[in-house]
Amino acid sequence: MHSTDRQRTFTQYTLIVLILGVVALVLWQLAGLLLLIFGAVVGACVLQTGMAPLLRLGVPRWLALLIVIIGLVLVLGLISWGFGAQVSSELEALTSLLPDAWAQLQERIEGTSLAPLLDNTAERAGSLFENGISQVGMVVVSMGGSVVNFFALIVGMVYFAAQPGVYRRGLLLLAPVKSRPKLADALDESGKALRFWLGGQLIAMVVTGLLVGISMWLLGVPAPLGLGLIAGILDFVPLLGPLVAAIPALLLAYTVSPQTALFVLIAYTIIQQIEGNIMQPLIQQRAVHLPPAMLLFSLFAASTLFGVAGVLLAAPLTVVLFVLVNRLYVTREEDAE
Repeated sequence: MHSTDRQRTFTQYTLIVLILGVVALVLWQLAGLLLLIFGAVVGACVLQTGMAPLLRLGVPRWLALLIVIIGLVLVLGLISWGFGAQVSSELEALTSLLPDAWAQLQERIEGTSLAPLLDNTAERAGSLFENGISQVGMVVVSMGGSVVNFFALIVGMVYFAAQPGVYRRGLLLLAPVKSRPKLADALDESGKALRFWLGGQLIAMVVTGLLVGISMWLLGVPAPLGLGLIAGILDFVPLLGPLVAAIPALLLAYTVSPQTALFVLIAYTIIQQIEGNIMQPLIQQRAVHLPPAMLLFSLFAASTLFGVAGVLLAAPLTVVLFVLVNRLYVTREEDAE
């Protein structure tokens, strides 16, 4: 009798393992689609952050969404009209100045002990860049990187922002009945944390871009507006983004003088200290606080699994997973104790 029960239990566990393996395989094959869906969720959270003040005033959700979309289009149009030509010219200047800056750096250290190290670094950076470009292409293809799928991303953002309750209820229906209240609380908390994190990160990106642009202009570095734009955009990727943004600024500053490059390095260090120790604690005080080590390893894990697209979405994905694990697992263990 006991052997029959053990055999039945073993068969059940085997079936569960097989089902989980099949589900994991399917999810891995749909990784591009899942990234596309999560990107739409992140975009919907950005829209909802702008909609929140209007909703608190009693404005209907559809009207609040329409106002936010029209406002974003107008703001982007005004920025493009006012600064588009200058930004475009400075970005073109960057593409022409950076190769010359790299050549000048190689000439100045040629024959020194740093030359082999620089050559090895350049080769590794080139291979990483080529791999990154190929990974971007693979992700774009897997996500259906066409106009149709980009349109689907935009439409998905609008749909998620217009009726978040519909998709929330649909996700809850997939869970067991007893787990739905706890899962509902976890989803609400993760959505709130993601909105706060995105809002704070957008503010930090704008401030960082302005500080870098003004600093480069004061130090006499070429194309300061373009460098500020690059620094602001790459600041969306924590830890690694600011390091990558500093490289073109240092190269261009070195073409002016080694002293200017040193001042640029000091300026970037001060700006990052201001952002990390002053801006981020103030901006993100209502959002979830992620330990730096967790962010760093999540970036490496996302880049290994999903390539460059994973790096871009690693931080918001970590925010969501951190809150879900904390609400669904850690809190349950504490309650059990």
